[in-house]
Order: sequence, then structure tokens, then C-alpha cells
Amino acid sequence: MAILYALVARGSVILAEFTAASTNASAIARQILDKIPGDNDINVSYSQDRYIFHVKRTDGLTVLCMADESAGRRIPFAFLEDIHQRFVRTYGRAIFSALPYGMNDEFSRVLSQQMEYYSSDPNADRINRLKGEMGQVRNVMIENIDKVLERGDRLELLVDKTANMQGNTFRFRKQTRRLRNTVWWRNVKLTFEI
Repeated sequence: MAILYALVARGSVILAEFTAASTNASAIARQILDKIPGDNDINVSYSQDRYIFHVKRTDGLTVLCMADESAGRRIPFAFLEDIHQRFVRTYGRAIFSALPYGMNDEFSRVLSQQMEYYSSDPNADRINRLKGEMGQVRNVMIENIDKVLERGDRLELLVDKTANMQGNTFRFRKQTRRLRNTVWWRNVKLTFEI
């Protein structure tokens, strides 16, 4: 599993969190929340052992996740953006007055589902999904080109056969003319001999 821990916080007040593995991620996440400077919107990543903590703060709402190093940056930040949008859409202005862990009961299920989705579903990563679609389109194009080339080969064969038949008909016409002339001369000789 690529994403193992996630939380949503207002400043240093954690509103919802979920962990998929027993680690000290919660303690490290609290330290990161305390150390994030200012109120500016940021996208940052912090390394701890073999895990990377990805942080996205927008409009005073901080979304954080812990992921394996193998997850890279694109998938975790797509996950954070998705969680941020879902959280704001679900709770709206209540975010700014909520108590610590006030949204944890409901939203931890959403965190769990989205963590599973972004960790295991290849469609979660848009670029990989587009690469897959491009690969499929490429395969279809190659098949179509092969069919066109095969059809072209068949057309070339038909053109060759047509040219051959045309040559044969020309020879046949010549031979029939010669034969007709020969038969005509024989008839003429026979009529004079009689």
C-alpha cells in the first residue's frame, strides 16, 4: 500500500485522521503541523526513514499524508487535492469552528476509502491512466496500419494479376487474329483448288 496515513487539520488542530498501519506517523504528523511556517498556501514533502510526509495547505486547511517512497509525489498530491476538495465540500464553513477530531467519525471512512483507491487503483494516477489509454490507441493504430498495408499488398497483387491478364488478352487477340487469317487463307486456297 502506497499511502499509509492521512489527516486533515486546521492549523495544529486535527479534525480527522486515519492510519492503515501501526506506525508513529501520528506523532510525526503533529510535529510537522507545529513546524509548518506561516499561513501561506504550500505543497511540501518531508522525508522520515523510508516514508515521505506530503503536506498541502490551502485556505488555512492542512491535509497531510504519509506514503512509501515508491509512491513518488504525483499520486500523494493528487490524493491530498482530492481529500481537500471532499472535506471542504462536505463541511464548508464548519471547518473553522470545529473541535479537535470533530469530523473524525464520518471523514475517517472517506480517508480510508480514498487511501485504498489511490494506493491500489491504476486509474487514480491521471498520467498513468492517460499513458495506458495512449498505449491502447497506439495499438489500435498499429493494427489499422497493418490492415491497410495488408490491403495494399492485396491491391498490388490484384493490379499485378490484372496487368498479367491484360497481357494475356492481348496475346490471345493476336493469336486468334493469326489463326483467323490462317483459316481464311486455307479456305481461299481450297476454293481456288476446287
